[in-house]
Amino acid sequence: MKKNQSNHGLAMTLLKGRTFIVLIVLLIFFSFAAPNFFSQNTMLLIAKHVALYGILAIGMTYVIITGGIDLSVGAVVGLAGMVAGGLINKGLTLPMFGVTLYFDVPLIVLITIVVGALVGWLNGIVITRFNVAPFIATLGMMYVARGLAMLHSNGATYSNIVGKPALGNTGYDFFGSNIMGIPVGAIILVIIAVITAILLKFTPFGWHVFAIGGNEKAAKLSGIKVNQVKIMVYILSGVC
Repeated sequence: MKKNQSNHGLAMTLLKGRTFIVLIVLLIFFSFAAPNFFSQNTMLLIAKHVALYGILAIGMTYVIITGGIDLSVGAVVGLAGMVAGGLINKGLTLPMFGVTLYFDVPLIVLITIVVGALVGWLNGIVITRFNVAPFIATLGMMYVARGLAMLHSNGATYSNIVGKPALGNTGYDFFGSNIMGIPVGAIILVIIAVITAILLKFTPFGWHVFAIGGNEKAAKLSGIKVNQVKIMVYILSGVC
């Protein structure tokens, strides 16, 4: 009896840690396939590229916990990138006043975050207020965001977005730089991961997210404002 329980416990442990097991297997494989795989430069390069997807995954995690899905995240990244590139290279033209405004990098970052939050809010409103399935709502938003990005840049891409000192909008390259040898993107990923983990595990909002994912009807009957929590979750996904 004890042996069966032990085997069952081992099986559950392996099942829960299957992702890490696959990761370890991949690390072992690539360590033999590429002798320089564990070099410092390779690790830093991987960290830099993984950071973007890690930040996206954090927002998506909240959505998935509630039983939803967000297919628009990639398109929102593209839209936010086009907005940031346009503000750096072209600024914001106000035809009625005949002026063009150029913003500094922190304000541009804030604007792009607001753009993502707005898209997430619209996703949440469509899903909760109009009872549209998350798959359909976010799929439609994906094409809307992608279309807006294409319209914003006329189908082109923005390159050399370093800004101009005379306009006070330089410093965007900071996000691609390193601090003490560590990519800035990886540092941002760690900070966001810690904050969202605390939010998920130690706050009423996080408990409500788990409750909705476990049983939405029971959560609603227990007094949880399900629609508001879902909207906040999709806003968080858009921000990430």
